[in-house]
This record gives sequence, structure tokens and C-alpha cells, in this order.
Amino acid sequence: MKVAVLVAEIGSTTTVVNAFDGIGGPCPSFIGQGQSYTSVLEGDVTVGLRGAVEDLKSNLGIEDLSWDEMLATSSAAGGLRMSVHGLVYDMTVRAAKEAALGAGGILKHVTAGKMRRTDLKKISEIRPNIILVAGGVDYGERDTALHNFELVAELGLEIPVIYAGNVENQEEVKEIAEEKGIRLYVVENVYPRVDQLNVEPTRAVIQQVFEEHIIHAPGMTTVRDMIDGPILPTPGAVMEAAKVLKEAIGDLVVFDVGGATTDVHSVTEGSEEISRLLVSPEPEAKRTVEGDLGVYVNMRHIVETMGRDELIKDFPDLDELLENAKAIPDTDRAKVFVERLAQEAMLTAMERHAGRLRQLYGASGKRTIAEGKDLTAVKYVVGTGGALTRLPQHRKILSTATTHGKGLELFPKSDARILVDNDYIMASLGVLSKRYPEDALKLMLSSLHWDKKD
Repeated sequence: MKVAVLVAEIGSTTTVVNAFDGIGGPCPSFIGQGQSYTSVLEGDVTVGLRGAVEDLKSNLGIEDLSWDEMLATSSAAGGLRMSVHGLVYDMTVRAAKEAALGAGGILKHVTAGKMRRTDLKKISEIRPNIILVAGGVDYGERDTALHNFELVAELGLEIPVIYAGNVENQEEVKEIAEEKGIRLYVVENVYPRVDQLNVEPTRAVIQQVFEEHIIHAPGMTTVRDMIDGPILPTPGAVMEAAKVLKEAIGDLVVFDVGGATTDVHSVTEGSEEISRLLVSPEPEAKRTVEGDLGVYVNMRHIVETMGRDELIKDFPDLDELLENAKAIPDTDRAKVFVERLAQEAMLTAMERHAGRLRQLYGASGKRTIAEGKDLTAVKYVVGTGGALTRLPQHRKILSTATTHGKGLELFPKSDARILVDNDYIMASLGVLSKRYPEDALKLMLSSLHWDKKD
């Protein structure tokens, strides 16, 4: 059997392959999925990739499988580790974080203002895949970004550095990088004015640097030779898919509850009413990742957050459920328990992702302001990832995002429609969209059962 495109999602623990046919034609189709354990520890990720292909062949009931093209996403070797350094935390640092997270980065160290020796020590210890230096609006403060860049250059770590700060520093930064032999990428300022975020150019370069320099998992060089298109960080691929979908159907928020983390991707400019109240700008496309909210690796943390005494009322067998927990729950009782945890993870992640209204009181009386990301204009709440596509009550869990809150939070409204990535292919479609955007959109709408009435 031959298919048009095979997309590999090479994760830290699991490798998934998704097969698609009819790409470039009027009716692209999803053929099937296979998975296997990622084989980083065996010294070659291609072992896991071949295992996933064998599983796909078994699922399809075929002996031979070939393809015209292979694309890939990856979070193997610990994902895309980054450090971010800016001037003012609520301004340039926040803008740089938005760019890094939206591209699929995992933030290991973040600083505001001039870096100290302890910051440099931390960078040397964590050895990020990419260092992002920003700071100062265009034609504003220059010294902090230059100071930080010079310190990073002195480390001699042979790590790619992206400069996305005050435009006036660009030539001097280039000279320093040339002197120190640093692989430098200069992009537009992530915060060119106090009322403007400009994160997309930096996101694009982060994904480029990831593909060129960061694929260090054992055997990944061989995978690179097999791939016909870009390799994206897996979370960045989900964001790409969300942006394509938003252009087609409207404002949306995507929840991905996983075993270790919970990601929230929103693509919306918010409502005009709230935008007039915002005290600082927000990006249209925003991603947050909550490393403490996972329904397997971080299961016990969620339990402690919810309160054992409260949970034990509904789950008197709580200790037994925790002791026998598996990455994929295999009993009805375990599934009900994980559903409860998934709902808590999703709602907590939404609370951290979304903004809220605040009342300020001064000499002129009461004034209402808005802070953070506005989700009130979201038309669709989308679920992807294992928990929100495979658990029996996934739609019910997702619907709580439209009824949660006390009124001041900028959450989705009750009329937002629930959509589910039933084929669990959103990340694959994100990387597919870089080359075949129309096909990716058709496949996405099919996975969401867009043609069906709720």
C-alpha cells in the first residue's frame, strides 16, 4: 500500500505516525495511525519510528507500506529548551515569552533587567537549545539588552542566540556575535512600541533554529534525511493548526490535556468592548503550558491541589487508583477518575491562560480595567490530546470551559460550540499545513466532524 504523506510525531516517550492520502487532490483523507515507544534511550529514535510504522501496518491489516513524503514534529530529547532575557517583565520579557511558547518552546529560565552571575550560572547548567535576548522598545532603552547579550556571548556555549530587541542595537549585536563566533539570528523587535506586540517573526525564526540546530536526539540525523519538509516542535505544530483553523471558522481556544502537561492555545483578538479596557497588549495567538498539570506524571499534584479530603468523598478508593494508575487508563473506574482530574487540569490551565476584569478605585471614582488574554469572543472550544479525545466524557469536560467562572474572568461564553479532534491528528496537520494548508484544513474539519450538527 502506498500513501501520499506520512507524518511522524516523535515525542519524548511515544512516537506516533499518521498516514494521509489524496493530498493535493479534491478529497484528502486520513488513512490510519500507529504508535510505539520513542527509542531515545536505545540510542536511535528511528527504532521507535519503525515500530510506529509497523503498528500502523498492523492496524491497517497490510504487509507493506510506502509513502511519497514524510513530515515530522518532535519533542524528543527534552523538547525545545529555551531561556528568555528581557528588560521589563510585564513588557519585553512577556512579549519574548509569548514568542517562545507560541513556537513550542519550553522555558527553562527567564530574566528581567540586567543579568547577574547567578543567571549565567543557571544558563550554563541547563544548556538551553536556544537563548532569546530582547529588551527596549525601538529607539528606547539600549543598555540592558546589550549588557545581557555581551554576558551571554562571554559564556562561549555554542548555543544559537536570537536577538529580538531594540532595533538600534542590531549592528552592535552582530559585531559582538562575529567576534565571539556566535550563531546569531536577528529579528524584528518583539515589543517595538509600548502598545504593540510583534511575536510572529520571532516564532518563525525559533522554529527555523529548532530544525537547523536542535535535533540532537540519537538517530535524529537519520530521521532528518528521511523527512521531506520542516520538522516543527510538536506544541508549535498544534499552534500552527489552530491558526489555520481560526482563519476558516473563527475565534477559538484549544485545550490539550496530557500526561505531563496541559497546553492551552487561543487564537482570538478578543471583543472590542474588552480591548478598550486592556491595560497592555496581548498577542492574537497565545499559548500557555502548565508543567504541573498532567493526568499521569503529575496526577498526584492535581490530587493535592483539589484536596484529598474532597476527592475521597467521590473516590473512597483514591489510594488504590493512584497506586494502579497507568498512562492510558484501562478500567471504567480509572477512566472516571482521570476524567475528574482532566477537568480540573483544563479549568486550572484556562484560569492561568485567560485574563480578568478588575475594579480600580481612585479620586475620580470606580474604573474597570482588563488584564490578560480575552477569550470572551471565542466561538469554538476545541479538545485535542489523549484525555480530551479518548476519555468517554471528553465533550462534557470541554463544555465546563463555557460555564466556569464568577463573571469577572475573560472566559469563553456559554454559546461557544464544542469541537473534538476525534482522529487526534491536530499536531500532524499543523506541520502538514506548512506545505499543504488547504488539505490540512479539510482534514481538520473532518476530524472535528464539522459537517455534523451538535
